[in-house]
Amino acid sequence: MAAVSLTEPLCQPCAYNSRFKVELFVKKPLMPIHLSPEQVALEMLCFCSQLDLLIRAQVHQFQGQLKEDTSPEESESFRKQGAEIIDQMNQCLEHLPKPAPLLEDYLDIAGLSVMFPRVEVYIIHGSPVYMLERPPLDGYFPHLGRLNQLLVLSQQLEDDVKHLGSHKYIAHQLAVIYQVLNSLNDILSLTPIKKDIEANFKQMKMSLVTEEGSKQEPQLPAQYISWISQLTHNIISTVSSLIEELTEELSPVVAFVSKWS
Repeated sequence: MAAVSLTEPLCQPCAYNSRFKVELFVKKPLMPIHLSPEQVALEMLCFCSQLDLLIRAQVHQFQGQLKEDTSPEESESFRKQGAEIIDQMNQCLEHLPKPAPLLEDYLDIAGLSVMFPRVEVYIIHGSPVYMLERPPLDGYFPHLGRLNQLLVLSQQLEDDVKHLGSHKYIAHQLAVIYQVLNSLNDILSLTPIKKDIEANFKQMKMSLVTEEGSKQEPQLPAQYISWISQLTHNIISTVSSLIEELTEELSPVVAFVSKWS
């Protein structure tokens, strides 16, 4: 250690020179790319969706502040993120043939102002507002989330009932699936599945009861294993089919993507 500390440095570092500064573009691609008008439309759909969720979160915060009798105030993170998204939207429009339209004009041309009225108001007036009428895309992510939850839970239950050594939690898993089905109560194609669960759930749950002090893991009789397998298969098939009734909440986005694809 002593020898190292006495060794002369190989070189002396120079003072910082701003000519060697490297500009970072965290939000931009490393290589220049060109987007077609169709790709621009799809990118703008994504940006509008991000900005809409951000505005809804800020409006929800406003409502909480009002309940506490405090003056609504935009958060710094909202301002920063909102400005970044709008900047990305304007950069995206640069890929269109010249002269590129203004951002608010493009939203009208592409039909995005109807789908995302909060975004249009925010871009024009610079502040998030509460919408009295429910915008058409407010149900998109919740509905998509419920369909995904129903599919994944059913796939998990289908696998568990066949391969787990204990069926202790099968009744709970099925109850959770029933709750998701209830949240989709306006979809007629799922009604027979709900009624099937209602007709068989109690007896299926009773079949899992073991004697007090028994070390044996709860196991479903073969008839209920078969029933659950058929039930989950029906749910997976129905959800995967994406029939019109299931995708009504998704139709504005589906129509937009189809138009620009």
